[in-house]
Amino acid sequence: MKRILIDTNIILDYLINRKPFFDNSKKIIDLCVNNTIECYIAAHTITNLFYILRKYYSYDERKEIILELSKIFTIIPIDHKKINLVLIDKSCKDIEDGLQIECAKEYGLDYIVTRNISDFLNSKVKTLQPDVFINLIIKE
Repeated sequence: MKRILIDTNIILDYLINRKPFFDNSKKIIDLCVNNTIECYIAAHTITNLFYILRKYYSYDERKEIILELSKIFTIIPIDHKKINLVLIDKSCKDIEDGLQIECAKEYGLDYIVTRNISDFLNSKVKTLQPDVFINLIIKE
């Protein structure tokens, strides 16, 4: 079974029905819900989602959304070690993405699934766009 870290943009595509990205994000979320793949998110994804979704959902709705997501995804904690690794990595240009990479590395995940491949060029964990990942799963 494939084990993936899902970038925040994939979850946002699903939750706010962003076109043309919604369909692929829904397929990935469905794979997670159906336990076809093991899905992970970094802990800071939760706070980012809660903040970004304020434009679309009420406070209580956002709390409920986050609660439901916590039932679907394993949430990888952010700790002192990961933060330090990101901060001392001179190739890391974005702390948020660096933390996602560190989370995926620590948990030995197979892929990071994101629409922003260019943000993960220095990742030691292979990064795939949603459509490429879906095609990979379909072939198995």
